[in-house]
Order: sequence, then C-alpha cells, then structure tokens
Amino acid sequence: MSNPLKIKISIADRVYPLTIQPEQEEGLRKAAKKIDAMIQRFEKSYAVRDKQDVLAMSALQFAAQVEQKGIDNENEQEQIKSQLEALNQVLQEHLS
Repeated sequence: MSNPLKIKISIADRVYPLTIQPEQEEGLRKAAKKIDAMIQRFEKSYAVRDKQDVLAMSALQFAAQVEQKGIDNENEQEQIKSQLEALNQVLQEHLS
C-alpha cells in the first residue's frame, strides 16, 4: 500500500484537509470540482439563502445519480442474464 497523501480540498469556499491514498486524489479533486459547479448552478437558478441549502441539494442530486446507476446496472444485468439463459436454451436444444 502506498504512503498516505495529505491534500486540501475546497468545497463551497471551505477548505477540508484530507489524508488519502495517492490513487484517490484524482477522483476526489474531480468530485470537488463537480460539487462546486453544481453549487454555482443551484445558486444561479434558485433563490438560495444559505450554502447549507445548496450543499443539501447537491448531495441529493449526487446520491440520486448513484442510486439510478445502481438501478440501471441491476436492470442491465437482468437483461444479460435472460439473454444468456435463452442462448443456453438454444444451445442445449441443438446439442440434444
């Protein structure tokens, strides 16, 4: 395992010091940029009085995206399973 890396991530004008594994750095930095961009969009689109509101809205949107990807993956796996079972049935019929 690599040596931990100390970085600072800025989200909503606040700096968060983190100790991470080096391979996590790129993902964390990209996530922080996406969060900040989403915050800016919410602030421009809605009458937001508090950073807490846009942070909550951003968290909800990211969580919904993760959940939807999980649902989509489950559906895709079910379709693949059905197709493989159908293919297996056809192969069994031809081999018999």
